[in-house]
Amino acid sequence: MKNSLFQTILNVVLVAAVVALFVMNYGKDTKKASVAEGEVAAVSDKLPVAYLNIDSLLLNYQFAQEANEKLMSKQEDARLKLNTKLRTLQNEMADFQRKLDNGAFLSQERAQKEYQRLQKKQQDLEQLEAKLTQDILEENQALNLQLSDSLMNYLKTYNADGRFEIILNNNAKDNILMAADGYDITNDVVNGLNARYAK
Repeated sequence: MKNSLFQTILNVVLVAAVVALFVMNYGKDTKKASVAEGEVAAVSDKLPVAYLNIDSLLLNYQFAQEANEKLMSKQEDARLKLNTKLRTLQNEMADFQRKLDNGAFLSQERAQKEYQRLQKKQQDLEQLEAKLTQDILEENQALNLQLSDSLMNYLKTYNADGRFEIILNNNAKDNILMAADGYDITNDVVNGLNARYAK
C-alpha cells in the first residue's frame, strides 16, 4: 500500500507539475536564434532544466511522511475493526451451525430468524468494509492534492527568478536515466518544503 500511495502521489504531482509549468510558460516570448551555415551557436554551460526525484522527496518531506503515517494508521485501525467484527460473526455462524446440526432450535422458525440475523450482520459488515475503504481512498486523494498543491506552490516560489524553463519529475530513474548533478534540485526543494512546513 505504501508503494501504491507513493505511486498515486507521484502521478498527481507529475500531472500537476507539467500542467502548471505549461501554463506558466505558455505565453512567454521565446528568444529565437538563427544560425547561418558554418556558424557555431553559443550554448550555455547549463540548460534551464531541473528535475526532482519524487521518491526521495516523498521519503524526506515531513508532510508526506506524516500523511503516509496517518493513512497507514487509519488503514490499520480499519483492518482491526473489520477483523474483530469478522471473528465475532464467524464464531456466531459456527455456533449457529452447531445448534442446527444438533437440533437445538425448538422450531424451524427460530432457526430461520437466527439465520436471517446472521445474514444481515454479514451484509452490515460488507457495507462497513466498503465505507471504510471509500473513506481511506477519499483521504488518500485529499492528501495527494495537499501534497501536490504544497509542492507546486513551493516550486513557484523556488523558481520565481525563472532560472528554470522546465522542472521534470524523476521516479526511480524512470524518466531521467542520467543527468549531471547540477540538474537535480531534490535536496534544495525538500529542505525548502520542510523549512516551510515546520513554520
